[in-house]
Amino acid sequence: MNNLQHYPDVLSVKDIQSILGIGTSKAYELAKSGAFHTIRIGPLIKIPKQSFL
Repeated sequence: MNNLQHYPDVLSVKDIQSILGIGTSKAYELAKSGAFHTIRIGPLIKIPKQSFL
């Protein structure tokens, strides 16, 4: 897992993909799984970093 200090407090699915080293579809699948809190803003999915941790 990458050092999370340089990531913002609110992560995007692309950030999750980068942190975990997974593909785009897996990152969206994980974000939609309910494993951690997500916030939808229109088409965007945002993940509070504390929730992800």
